[in-house]
Amino acid sequence: MLILRYASQMTETVKILFFGDVIGKPGRRALNAYLKTKKQEADLIIANVENAAHGFGVQESHISELSNAGVMVFSGGNHTFDRREIFDFIDKYPTILRPANYPEGTPGRGHIIVEAGNCKIGILNLHGRVFMEPLRSPFLIADELIAELHKETKIIFVDMHAEATAEKIAMGWYLDGRVSAVVGTHTHVQTADERILPKGTAYLTDAGACGPMNGVIGMQIEGVFRRMVKQLPSRFEVAEGQAAACGVALEIEKESGKAVSISRIRYEEAPD
Repeated sequence: MLILRYASQMTETVKILFFGDVIGKPGRRALNAYLKTKKQEADLIIANVENAAHGFGVQESHISELSNAGVMVFSGGNHTFDRREIFDFIDKYPTILRPANYPEGTPGRGHIIVEAGNCKIGILNLHGRVFMEPLRSPFLIADELIAELHKETKIIFVDMHAEATAEKIAMGWYLDGRVSAVVGTHTHVQTADERILPKGTAYLTDAGACGPMNGVIGMQIEGVFRRMVKQLPSRFEVAEGQAAACGVALEIEKESGKAVSISRIRYEEAPD
């Protein structure tokens, strides 16, 4: 299994920052601004980048940009393959993840182990099925891959990319005590239900998004109105103006893999 190493000071806990769906240039800009002063506080930084390229997919240049900002691992979701150029580079970057429950033979990988904070950390990317594509069961894939990851580490972070809150909550309870954290993505709206479940797994239904604040989940209002109000086809464009970076800060005990703390992150740019 591939293991990647990042240098950090020895501590009894490892600190992870995770950011929800990065939406286009405004999202990348807000995340860059936040990490300029905060990246030194984390041992590992993860971001979901399936919307980084103008709201749909991701380009190689965006991986470089966010890597320079401090992001170490990039998770994905249902928009991961929206841009065909990803097929040219996804296998070149082991730190780019796509949901693990895509069919066999899909380019890329759904999980990885990295070394950060002087310990091994597993990252698993899952895709929900309720109101989404009929992929393989994320619950059964989780069983399979968590058993594999546990051979190397007790510290496992799960990005559960799903539409239905019930499916995300179910995954949190299903994996309680077997992983360090389950954090949801996809809806672009940060929830306020962060907690540590009884067996030691940190949980949040949705981390929110890094993107425009004055739109509809990151998209320009006019295009959304055309589709929702008039029932006419429209092209969604990323909204402009003030942006926010939303995510979660986690502290995990190294020896046990249990969560010590979880707190939401919301950074807002100054208004235009």
